[in-house]
Amino acid sequence: MESRARIVAAAGRLLEEGGEDAVSTRAVGAAAGVQAPTIYRLFGDKQGLLDAVVTQGFEDYLAEKTVREPSDDPVADLRTGWDLHLGLARERPALYRLMYARPQATGYSPAARAAFAELAALVHRIAVAGRLRVPEGRAVGMLHATGSGVALSSIAVPPEKRDPGLADAAREAVIAAITTEETVPTTGPDASAVALRAALDDLDVLTPAERGLLGEWLDRIASG
Repeated sequence: MESRARIVAAAGRLLEEGGEDAVSTRAVGAAAGVQAPTIYRLFGDKQGLLDAVVTQGFEDYLAEKTVREPSDDPVADLRTGWDLHLGLARERPALYRLMYARPQATGYSPAARAAFAELAALVHRIAVAGRLRVPEGRAVGMLHATGSGVALSSIAVPPEKRDPGLADAAREAVIAAITTEETVPTTGPDASAVALRAALDDLDVLTPAERGLLGEWLDRIASG
């Protein structure tokens, strides 16, 4: 679908140059060298075109993240992921706003769900390593909310007026809130419960019913 890719790329360029209002059917058609009926046939309307731009943006972002080999330290990888996320917002602010400040008409795109799943997988690695102090779901939610909030607030002001240390301070605050410096044996029952909960699916000595019951108990312990 060469025409489709060309249209999405043109819309993405117009978005970054002039914001959402610049992405008109006429302007996109002229930039991509196609007629308006082609855009309507492929995307339905402007909303459909913007949704396609968001999906492509997520896919490009994920492609950049997944080429990086994970290290032996999942918390360090979390810091790297945070910085990549903030970098995307600062490099392509108009696209980022569409990704995180305006839900798509059709709900979250597959690429957006994949990005969230990758964050969840990274948090799971931290839990398995015995360094997560809160339940995995809460940790993912805290990271997602804090990261997107910091990014949106950062791009809402001119670069010269930004607090240069804000993003790093927020990153370290949320990491300190959800992780421990030590591994499980010295971090108490909450972190031990989180770590065991992360490994529960691998406990083949238990029946599915036993794993379900143990998982319920561990969730209760981890939640305090």
